[in-house]
Amino acid sequence: MSEKKKNKTFKYWVGRIHLWLGLTSGLFVCFLGITGCILAFEREIENVSQPYRKLEVQNKALLPPTKLKEIADKALPGKHAHSINYQPGNSAQVVYYNFDPEYYYIVFVNQYTGKVLKVKNMDDDFFRIVIMGHYYLWLPPNIGQPILTSATLIFVLLLISGLILWWPKNKAASKQRFTVKWNAKWRRVNYDFHNVLGFYITWIIIFIALTGMVMGFQWFSKSVYFVTSGGKSLTEFSEAFSDTTKNSSLKVNAPAADKIWESYVKADPKFQGSLDVHVPENEKASIEVAKNPDAETYWKTDYRYFDQHTFKEIEVKHAFGKFKNISAADKIYRMNYDIHVGSIAGLPGKIIAFFASLIAASMPITGVLIWIGRNKKKKKMNTTIK
Repeated sequence: MSEKKKNKTFKYWVGRIHLWLGLTSGLFVCFLGITGCILAFEREIENVSQPYRKLEVQNKALLPPTKLKEIADKALPGKHAHSINYQPGNSAQVVYYNFDPEYYYIVFVNQYTGKVLKVKNMDDDFFRIVIMGHYYLWLPPNIGQPILTSATLIFVLLLISGLILWWPKNKAASKQRFTVKWNAKWRRVNYDFHNVLGFYITWIIIFIALTGMVMGFQWFSKSVYFVTSGGKSLTEFSEAFSDTTKNSSLKVNAPAADKIWESYVKADPKFQGSLDVHVPENEKASIEVAKNPDAETYWKTDYRYFDQHTFKEIEVKHAFGKFKNISAADKIYRMNYDIHVGSIAGLPGKIIAFFASLIAASMPITGVLIWIGRNKKKKKMNTTIK
């Protein structure tokens, strides 16, 4: 009788929910954790394993973006450049990206001499392949992304239910909740590993999971923005267009994108971050320049748009505009990816994200071992009673 009453306690039902949610999403959580670990130090590994990315800074003039595009176009005839990226100490990257037909290439060019250092098909890139798995499970995005994001939502519920189950009944019990008893039998070590390490990573992995949901669910992304902005709606991104009714009367000796890029270089010749220039593809497109003082993150990027005919700046109202003009909610929205990968806190943040993802990947495994052990114990007790 007392056992039946015990089984009807709040923690009992939380435990049942925790079990079935874990069995439902365990494989996906393990997969996301492992791929997350692989991607944690993507940039650092690429810098070491791909020497053509690095280039010694020289006391020479940089080639302008349209010249780099012209050089890269010869290596990829028929494809259209998306942007040209400059970073001190790195080779210039001319990015080619399109959806129909779909392709993604990066041409690495020496920005001083114009020498093509590498033409890279990103569809064959190891980290690109892992990213496609981490985001879409290598399925069409409209299928794979909802599956993995739904699994992430279940994982958030698992973290909450796990915290409830972890919570000690009294002070005496709390002593066993914060340390792993390494000298015990393996089943006890496994149990402690699941509970103790699960508790510690909850406060980190919850941010990784929630930021993943922001990228995966539009409704969640808009809800987060609504809360952080104090009730305002997220302004959807929209392209800025040049005014084609005003043909430029400006007499210039270089393409508009080069002139605007040159103004940035002259204004800050010792700039140490990242500078992206988007060359317009047609008469209506604007020239986008993205200046980021910290090339290791994305959220501080200052996005500005210019009319290619008049060189006048085009103001935008969405989150990806001038950094000084955006709201606190817009900044939080921009931080989402950097929080997700840990780069918001630099290298220490990436290390923390790596170990949190590793432990998160182990949670379904240790949880299943606990479940199997308990089932065996119940069968053994039933056999003894009989």
